[in-house]
Amino acid sequence: MKVEIWSDIMCPFCYIGKRRFENALQEFQHNNEIKIEWKSFLLNRAIRTDPGKNINQYLSETKGWSPEQAKQANNDVTKMAKEVGLNYDFNKVVVANTFDAHRLIQLGKANKKSGETQERLFKAYFIEGRNIADHNTLKLLGTEVGLPVDAIKKLLNSDEYSHEVEKDIIDAHLMGVRAVPYFVFNDQYAVSGAQRKETFLDALNKAWHEWENRKPELKL
Repeated sequence: MKVEIWSDIMCPFCYIGKRRFENALQEFQHNNEIKIEWKSFLLNRAIRTDPGKNINQYLSETKGWSPEQAKQANNDVTKMAKEVGLNYDFNKVVVANTFDAHRLIQLGKANKKSGETQERLFKAYFIEGRNIADHNTLKLLGTEVGLPVDAIKKLLNSDEYSHEVEKDIIDAHLMGVRAVPYFVFNDQYAVSGAQRKETFLDALNKAWHEWENRKPELKL
């Protein structure tokens, strides 16, 4: 059964949602029959990479918050992340455009390593404070998860997989998606946001029940 997940690497709730979904999946009886497909989404495609700007400044400029409001919001998200074992460090986060990182995820998908690539980029961004727009960094992260070095170099020296990223974004907008994470279970049920484990487990069970009932029909 298929589960599609739209996310952006710079979205703190996407990483939290990933963990909560994974926790639900561990308790799901048929987890070995779930195929996860990661989809690209850009929260701000016009964002300019600026290692000299901290994330609180960026949020103040884009959301109209005061620096104190931005800091408090990030503190709240940090506490939420810690509940699922993620140690966010917003003091180290590098403001960066994520388009090329999404192309790397598409390469990961082509090599059956999209989940590993997604996870590595999330960790690099929120925990390690790496610049995920930097091509040398992307090359290193890609090789760490086992992507072919030559394929990574080719990707970074071209516009390869740009079409796939754009298609994911268009598909999301056609479905009315305006925020991520966004989970679609077997083309039947959608869950928006970093919901609790129980919500994901309920969606898995409902979608599985319908998928099981449709299997004889799908085999015809």
